[in-house]
This record gives sequence, structure tokens and C-alpha cells, in this order.
Amino acid sequence: MKLFIRVALVVGVMCGGVIADGPSIQDLVDAAKAGDEIRVPGGVYPGAVLIDRPISLVADGEAVIQGSGRGDVLTITAPDVSIRGFRITGTGDSLDRENAGIVVTADRVVIEDNRLDDVLFGIYLKESRDSVIRNNRIGGKPLPEPRRGDAIRLWQSPGALIEGNVVKGSRDLIMWFSDDVVLRGNRVSDGRYGMHFMYSNDNLLEDNVLVDNSVGAFLMYSRDLVVRRNVIARNRGPSGFGIGLKDLDGLLAEDNLLIGNRVGLHLDNSPSEVDVFHLVRRNVLAYNDVGMGFLPNVTRNRFTENTFVDNVEQVSILGAGEVKGNEFAVDGRGNFWSDYRGYDLDDDGVGDFPYRADAFFENLVDRHPRMRLFLFSPVQHALEAAARAFPVVGPTARITDPSPLVEMVKPRIDVPSSPRLEGSVASLVLLAIGLMCLAPAAMLAERRFASSMESRSE
Repeated sequence: MKLFIRVALVVGVMCGGVIADGPSIQDLVDAAKAGDEIRVPGGVYPGAVLIDRPISLVADGEAVIQGSGRGDVLTITAPDVSIRGFRITGTGDSLDRENAGIVVTADRVVIEDNRLDDVLFGIYLKESRDSVIRNNRIGGKPLPEPRRGDAIRLWQSPGALIEGNVVKGSRDLIMWFSDDVVLRGNRVSDGRYGMHFMYSNDNLLEDNVLVDNSVGAFLMYSRDLVVRRNVIARNRGPSGFGIGLKDLDGLLAEDNLLIGNRVGLHLDNSPSEVDVFHLVRRNVLAYNDVGMGFLPNVTRNRFTENTFVDNVEQVSILGAGEVKGNEFAVDGRGNFWSDYRGYDLDDDGVGDFPYRADAFFENLVDRHPRMRLFLFSPVQHALEAAARAFPVVGPTARITDPSPLVEMVKPRIDVPSSPRLEGSVASLVLLAIGLMCLAPAAMLAERRFASSMESRSE
């Protein structure tokens, strides 16, 4: 049976973060027994708190744990602790010491409904199993991006649930050597990597919104990751990947929206093992500079029922050559390409001849990236016209989809009603969905036109 301790403090009027008179939170923790719940009324309390016994610490009002600007603010070394409802602020700014708002070195800790600001690192789990980080708001220190710490960092902390958090202006949300982690319903913006995996296996990323970062999600040196129903938009840093894969083995990516990134999906040596295949299906890649970017050695990826809409370059190869050893159709179902020039006379939903990514100028850009300066210019149009007029100089197809779809495939994601979408990101997503609704009528008109032209030729 829990012992409920209600602290009666006369805190007076708090101005400018002044610490109130009375017992500190550390005094209350030191006086508590295992299993106690301590309810802390509103006020400002000094930081550098150590929780070394299994208790619940609950804010009963506007309770602030104020750090001194040096070191960590709250450290948890006992299992089965919960922290709920506090504002935590004022860490040090030492990257080498990894100063954090909350540091956890024990199992089954629950951190929820807190607000962390002016913190270098936000929440840091170190060898903490089966912990929960839920519904927190985390903002970093106003520092240049390379000087920031991570909003949420896991180090050898398997089984964590990271859910419903809002992160803005930090560095990464990163998992190191942490298996069986679920990241669900988080919103990450204005950082470096929205989500970053290193040597972490069997993890699930779903229903997250990753916008305005340098990279949306970077999945590296890990196995068996599922990425589904995420909105990944406007990630346009030096890399600018919506989703980046590096030496990843075992990926299911489905029902994601990759919109307005520099590169929607980037693949580098993924999968790296010869007996592993990836499945990428029902994703929308729209309005990116590059829909998908491959390194030439990438093989064993299967793409089906994805929708590629008005990317400046649908597929790019980062180097000479073509992408071999990948499948762009599964069970007779390829992908929708907005620049497909074919038709579907037998009305089976599949184009009557393959889609080939073989634009002459785009092949030149792959080999000489500086030529991207001439995109949409008369130079591009002249070169494309020459390649069509003189096929002897025509380019090799970078990829071929043998069964292109003539109608877009709507992902299984309820985007328009999502409260996590804001402003221009919501506009981009709604535009993509709107085009998908209009596409069947446009394709029907195109098929009727092609049929009439064939009848006339007969």
C-alpha cells in the first residue's frame, strides 16, 4: 500500500526562478520509503536531485526543478521510479560530460508529462531496461546545432517505449545498442536527425512526424526495423534525407509520406547481407528533389505500390551505372510514376509497357552533380530534345519498373486529421492526398484518349 505524502510548503510569490524557502525535493526523497508517492505543490525547487529509491514524484501544480547551469538536473539510480508533471530546466553545457535534464541508470522508469527546456541533453537512458518516455515536451539550449545535445538518448537500453513526445530545437533522438524499442506518435523538428539508430535491432517507428530537420530518420548498422505510417517532410539539411539507410539489414517501410525532402529515401549498402531482402511498399514520395537515391552497389530491395509524384528527379544514382539486383514489382504490382507516358488499354490497373527512368539530362546530373544548376533551364530542354531526336546518344535506363501502376495507391495513414501537422507541412500532405483522389479520373481520361487514337489508326 502506497503512502501518500503531501508536502505543505509556503512558497510565496516566485519571481525570475527564485528558489522558495522550505524543504527541497531532495529532502523529501531522502525521507521517503520504497513505494511512496510524493506530490509536490507548485513552486521552484533546486536541482541536482538524486532519486535512489523506487518512488513516484508527481507535480501537483506548476512545479519547477531548476538546475544551476552546471551538471545534471535530475538523476535516477533506482528501478521502478516515475516522474510526472514537472518543468525541468537549467543543465550545464558540457558535451563531453553529457549534461542532461534527466539521467536514468535503472530499469522500468516512467518519465511522462514533463517539460524540459534550456537543457543540453534532455532525457538520457543508460543501461535502463523497459523504461517509458511519454508525452514530454523537450527543447534544447539556444546553441549552434553541432554544440547541442540529444533530446532523447538511449545507451544499451532495450525495451523502451518512446511515445507522444514533442521535440524541437535539439540535436538527435538517438538509440545506441538498444533493441526492441518502440517510437510512436512523436513529433521532432528543427534538429539534426529526427530519429537515429546505431546498432539497434528489432525496433518499430510508427505514426511519427519528422519535419524541418537535417535528416528525418537515419537507420544505420541495425537489423529488422519496421518504419510505417510516418510523415517525414521538409528535411533539407546538407544530407537532407527523409529516410537514410546505411548498412541496414531487414527493413519493412510501408505507408509513409516522404514529402518535400532533398532526398526522399537514400540507400547505401542496404541490405549488406546477401540473404536479406527489404520491402518498401505503399509509400508516397512526392515533391522531393530526388525521390530515391541509390549508391550503385545497392541490391535486394523490393518496391511495390509506392507512389512517386513530381519529384524533380524520381530516381538518382549517386555515381555512374544503373541499379541492378532490385525488384520494382512484386506479384505483378509495380509502382505509380507521375512521369509515366504509357496507358492501360486492358484496364487491369497496370501500364501496358514498362516504366523506364532514362532521362538524358538526369543521367548527366548523376555523374556531374554541378549540372543540377541547369535544371528546368533551356540547356536541359535542348539536351533532352537532342537525345530524343538522335537515339544513338540515348541514356541507359537507371531503373525499369516492368508493371507500372496507372493509379496512385493511397497509404494506410490517416493524415488530414492528425493534430501533429502544422502550417505548410499540412498543406503539402493535403496536396499529395488531393492529387491521389484526382488521379483516377485523370488516368481514365488518358486511357480513353489512347484507346480512341488506337481505333483511328486501325
